[in-house]
Amino acid sequence: MLQPVSAPVSPEGPVLQAAADTWGSVMEQIRSKQARIAVVGMGHVGLPTALGLAAQGWRVFGVDSYLPLISLLQAGKAPFYELGLEGLLLEYLGKGFFPLDNLNQAIREATVVFLCVGTPQKSSGEADLSQVETAARAIAQNLNGYKLIIEKSTVPAITAQWIDRTIRRFARNEQQGKVTVDFDVASNPEFLQEGVALQSIRQPDRVVCGVDSERARAILEEIYGSLRCPLLITGLSTAEIIKHAANSFLSMKISFINMVADLCDSIGADVSQVAEGIGMDPRIGRRFLQAGIGFGGYCFPKDLRAFIFLAQEYGVDFSLLKEVEAINQRRVELFVKKVRSALWVLRDKTIAALGLAFKPGTDDTRESPSLRVVNALLQEGATLRAHDPKAMPLLPKAPPPGAGHLTYCDSPYAAAAGAQALLILTDWPDYRRLDWQRIHREMDLPLLVDGRNLLDPETMSRLGFEYISVGRPKAGAR
Repeated sequence: MLQPVSAPVSPEGPVLQAAADTWGSVMEQIRSKQARIAVVGMGHVGLPTALGLAAQGWRVFGVDSYLPLISLLQAGKAPFYELGLEGLLLEYLGKGFFPLDNLNQAIREATVVFLCVGTPQKSSGEADLSQVETAARAIAQNLNGYKLIIEKSTVPAITAQWIDRTIRRFARNEQQGKVTVDFDVASNPEFLQEGVALQSIRQPDRVVCGVDSERARAILEEIYGSLRCPLLITGLSTAEIIKHAANSFLSMKISFINMVADLCDSIGADVSQVAEGIGMDPRIGRRFLQAGIGFGGYCFPKDLRAFIFLAQEYGVDFSLLKEVEAINQRRVELFVKKVRSALWVLRDKTIAALGLAFKPGTDDTRESPSLRVVNALLQEGATLRAHDPKAMPLLPKAPPPGAGHLTYCDSPYAAAAGAQALLILTDWPDYRRLDWQRIHREMDLPLLVDGRNLLDPETMSRLGFEYISVGRPKAGAR
């Protein structure tokens, strides 16, 4: 059994006394922030986490096995767009944040190790935890004193138990055949929102920590104690389930309002006002009730499928969440149908597509419904002229084989030039402030299909656009 923080010294011998002395030294280093932290994985979770910890006064090693990424960080350049991220990197680089490609070194020098590695999805929906296991084995081979290993990657329940088991299997003294140093495993699921990730770190809604020892609890309370938000301490599996349950519930809200939007389209009601009306109920809330072309990104689709897979493994009926996913998958098809209904024939039509990232505030296009719309139109032989404020440098420069033509444009105005339709696919605030009179002049046919309900129907109608949105009647039809 793990020794509790305040355990008394046993009179039976010096072993427990030595352990208590060692633990006292660990906590002294933690309280004074002399202990070092390693964050393994410098992606959309790991890098903001590492910089957030550095900003709190910790000495943090940011570790990744991809050498070009580490070289980029060492040069003070962020590998992806996130508001304020590069400025924070430049502020703390070499002064609290130290990018490394040597995982073994980082583990040996750190007392606390955050696992922020990728957990991509298999075709079955199951999370691929091979990167987690690889990190756990590296930790096992470099245990040189007490370590707290904190899983921050989104993982299914009982992953923490497997991390613990893996470390104990591989951290063996070759002569004695047993673990020779102590460690704890904790779960601290991330709730970062891309686009506002740094705000999510500085001012989180809550921090969830799953622990099975008082030592882990004590360290996590020291790390997060200065934040002005609720700190929920749970068991390990409970914390792991909280993350999947939260993302699945939010996905369900989005699919629900999209389902309602389809009904509003059929009977001439306004889904925006429906969302406002139900969102006023504090039991429901206003957030995540924005109808449109569906949710995407790395987290929601992946976590939803992983939660469904986990339930199936344990014989629990998650048919509700299966329908949530099915509704989301149909959003693109229904939106393309709107475009087709407005243009009749899509082949050889020139269409402007504004927004390629899965949401505003990020350059992330993983599972972006915007790209699914673009690809569907290309397959129908349309010519696409696309723009996004941040995502274009990361996208392939050619459309799929046998598809229509795709051009990336430097501005929304260039994308609109000569177009027979303009689609809003990502609700970047900048698009709301465009000179829409100029766009009207640039277009061959002023047809605007708003997949994010970003603009006001009455305003766009007055400017001369044929304006179509999601779940809202045309101007003058309310």
